[in-house]
Amino acid sequence: MSHTNPLRSPQDRRLPRIAGPCGMVLFGVTGDLSRKKIMPAIYDLANRGLLPPGFSLVGFARRDWADQDFAQIVHDAVKEHARTPFREEVWNQLSEGFRFVPGDFDDDAAFEQLRRTVEELDALRGTGGNMAFYLAIPPSFFGTVVGQLKEHGLADHDKQQWRRVVVEKPFGHDLESARELNEILAGVFPSGSIFRIDHYLGKETVQNILAMRFANNMFEPIWNSNYVDHVQITMAEDIGIGGRAGYYDGIGAARDVIQNHLLQLMALVAMEEPIAFDAESLRIEKQKVLASAQLPPRLDTTTARGQYSPGWAGGEKVIGFLEEEGIKKTSTTETYAAITVHVDTRRWAGVPFYLRTGKRLGRRVTEVAVVFKRAPHLPFTQTATEDLSQNALVIRVQPDEGLTMRFGSKVPGTAMEIRDVNMDFAYGGSFTEASAEAYERLILDVLLGDPPLFPRHEEVELSWKLLDPVIDHWAKKGKPDPYDSGTWGPKSADAMLARDGRSWRRP
Repeated sequence: MSHTNPLRSPQDRRLPRIAGPCGMVLFGVTGDLSRKKIMPAIYDLANRGLLPPGFSLVGFARRDWADQDFAQIVHDAVKEHARTPFREEVWNQLSEGFRFVPGDFDDDAAFEQLRRTVEELDALRGTGGNMAFYLAIPPSFFGTVVGQLKEHGLADHDKQQWRRVVVEKPFGHDLESARELNEILAGVFPSGSIFRIDHYLGKETVQNILAMRFANNMFEPIWNSNYVDHVQITMAEDIGIGGRAGYYDGIGAARDVIQNHLLQLMALVAMEEPIAFDAESLRIEKQKVLASAQLPPRLDTTTARGQYSPGWAGGEKVIGFLEEEGIKKTSTTETYAAITVHVDTRRWAGVPFYLRTGKRLGRRVTEVAVVFKRAPHLPFTQTATEDLSQNALVIRVQPDEGLTMRFGSKVPGTAMEIRDVNMDFAYGGSFTEASAEAYERLILDVLLGDPPLFPRHEEVELSWKLLDPVIDHWAKKGKPDPYDSGTWGPKSADAMLARDGRSWRRP
């Protein structure tokens, strides 16, 4: 049952929705994700007054800590990573609800203690038996933890309460493992209580793709194969793998980013207009796109993969992937992946979607570029338009969030000379309100039970169905192509677009 405020009108946009009485159990509380993202987001929500006064947080991990040490760890993480200013009074109220339960995931005694802790917080903090279980742990442990929650009665609830589970990507490493994972979760939690976090969907700019397309009449008429030449979706990072060798080796760029973030972005760009802006309607339209997505027949010429070698990044000399600590010299894990996808619908017939991601590239940027066809008839001479490229609409997801339109304009002077110009909209310049961190939005949505931004298991499975053949094809092809750190990927990726007479955009 969700908590509703009888004095609040749904028409009133001034008052944000506040979560009703509830708490959260965070598994893997000592990990990077918890310290840098989840706990600071919980504090920011409390600071913005969006959490219930009795909100409680139970940390579960292998360390031997006492409650006050746990509060200190959270305190330090929050102080370092929170988006909003640190206020002692907010902290004091929040930290009263902190508890820590040490133990292994297969430790029955620890889960008994967890059950007692949750019941005690119910009585003490008034959480009303509503609890979200956040699994910020490697997927190989999901089965164990979910089984323990069931066995110790932690997933049980009556009509007046809710229990929800939150899982982080990767959702499996191929179609088969994703299905197994879904069965494990569905065996304990009903589908409306399972929240798969894709933090990209929590970003304001990603939701702005839908606002821009469907709230304005000037884009939708040209959003089809009559006018669009191709679409490029890029997620580039300038960093290497850092300390994530254990996670990254064997996973690689395609599984890590294309399967979830980039295919979800593609679905938002390519989907038809939903009948309403609710979870079910959005999911239906995204699912149609993913179901109609096809790979070209020849994967050797329409995909590319690479591995970064030593080079210069951000003005300093950096080592290659194979020299990173914990990586075998023989590793064939790709750190750069690019694929071509066709969406077989009437709207997108013949328009390729090029998806690429990589580490140690020129700069950190995530963007969607919708590149339009050239004007069918140019009454100008060749020389007048030699500096004119194709019109493009570029949606920048991060870091400098906003939108750029590229079009041709006459250069001042007596001659008719036309050149590309850009028109820019930046979030920071148009709105005084700073964008919330994606995790704030998503955690609040979990506590409210509001799922429009969470991919359902059908979407996850369709994404794997599309990507599995690419990964199988690469597995038979030896090693990824090397590319120098600080450049924009391997030569094979440039060749992939050059075959179609196109080139990658330089973000």
